[in-house]
Amino acid sequence: FKKDTGDVRETPALTVCHMLMQDGAMVHVYDPKVHKEDAMTEFKYHDMQVDESRFIFESSARDAVDGAHAIIVLTEWDEFKTYPYHEFYAMMMKPAFVFDGRNILNHRELEKIGFEVHAVGKGRGADGKLNVLADKSMPSPPLSTACGGSFAPAPRRLSASDSCKSTTGRVILVTGTAGFVGFHLAFALKKRGDGVLGIDNYNSYYPASFKRSRAQVLEEAGVLTLELDLNDTHVLARLMNDHKFTHVVALAAQAGVRYATKDPHSYVKSNVEGFVNLLEVCKMAKPMPSIVFASSSSVYGLNKKAPFAESDVVDQPASLYAATKKSNELIAHTYRHVYGLSFIGLRFFTVYGPYGRPDMAAFLFANKIMKGEALKIFQGPGGSELERDFTYVDDIVTGTIAAVDKVAPSTKETAQFDIYNLGNKDPVTVSYLVDCVEGALGKKAIREYMPMPPTGDVLKTSADITKAQAELGYSPTTSLQDGINKFIAWYKDFYPNGLDKEMSEYVPM
Repeated sequence: FKKDTGDVRETPALTVCHMLMQDGAMVHVYDPKVHKEDAMTEFKYHDMQVDESRFIFESSARDAVDGAHAIIVLTEWDEFKTYPYHEFYAMMMKPAFVFDGRNILNHRELEKIGFEVHAVGKGRGADGKLNVLADKSMPSPPLSTACGGSFAPAPRRLSASDSCKSTTGRVILVTGTAGFVGFHLAFALKKRGDGVLGIDNYNSYYPASFKRSRAQVLEEAGVLTLELDLNDTHVLARLMNDHKFTHVVALAAQAGVRYATKDPHSYVKSNVEGFVNLLEVCKMAKPMPSIVFASSSSVYGLNKKAPFAESDVVDQPASLYAATKKSNELIAHTYRHVYGLSFIGLRFFTVYGPYGRPDMAAFLFANKIMKGEALKIFQGPGGSELERDFTYVDDIVTGTIAAVDKVAPSTKETAQFDIYNLGNKDPVTVSYLVDCVEGALGKKAIREYMPMPPTGDVLKTSADITKAQAELGYSPTTSLQDGINKFIAWYKDFYPNGLDKEMSEYVPM
């Protein structure tokens, strides 16, 4: 990758490896000082997708060339000149090629052995024969000529540095920008002039193609989403060091209440371990960023009192998801106390709107109504209706931005820890939500009422937003019917010919 060093930053060799893999090649790598994890970190940093099964690090050059079609030399390590290439040739597929990108090898000797050699200033002519370009004023043949015609430079795309350009002095890392709330928040922050960089691991909890469509819209608006997991600590640390984020908005999480009964480990891996990794990176930054993070109304669990207030005791979670979100609050409090990181946590109440999550009621019901399938509407004891404090995404974004602007600097002297409810304060029955969706779609639903399963749902959520009103200036303005009308207008525009195959086949738990 680079001569006499294990540093892989900004090396063209990565691009060559990436292009080869995109062309379908198996790339076996040997570098005297570089390990695979170093290269993978750099790939992730530049948002270059790599199939690790096609990118194999070997412990010696001999192992790397065994059974290969070609040797590509990309750096000037002196030891590369000393290898027994006649032995390598015997181990390789035929014809065997050498691409000497640094012109450090003895090409005549290699050709005597039997190699077909390509190098800087040397390629095939129009007649297909190898020739050396003796006239130095003549351009070297393009890489596509030397390598079979299928290589082309990657199109220029938005860079992380471009994404972080700010007119406000704020540079914000938003985790989960391919998710519902993260998408809307990143868009709004960028629109007001903040520098915004997103990360997301595009997990398959619901169709990843839908998440990528959100990320594409963001990129067109000037916000790049890097494909990165919260547990990729080394890449996170490098992003923090390179871009000096003033704020982090931590929205990435394994979502959903019921899914935890199927894959509990995903919640611990993302919501607990991933959150801790993020805070570990933040505490090492100089200066440390201020942090706003997503909690959830689910933390209120089995509480009987309504509406739910931030001062309520929340030690009776009804789901693993709720327990992980409560753990985020406890972990954040600890990092504020020990390290001086500053936090505002936001308990979101049942968010809906355009580009929403397809496992949530509004989107789910719209899909089923359009497909003519029955809606399963859960009921509590005695046939009681479930109630939810449905909150339109624009109201949530407004409250989250207010938290970004309020959160104190991360120092031992100034750090804060506060929790706020962001809800609509007017809970309604799920049946009323169905009424609203029916009216906006102009199509009746098939309703199927059934007892609520024991998978973590609660009977009612209701937000007391007094604290958020007083301290964040939070004041939701969107009624459920108005919000659903906006959602369905987007839905019809996004799916003018009906649901795509992946979304049509998606079955939420």
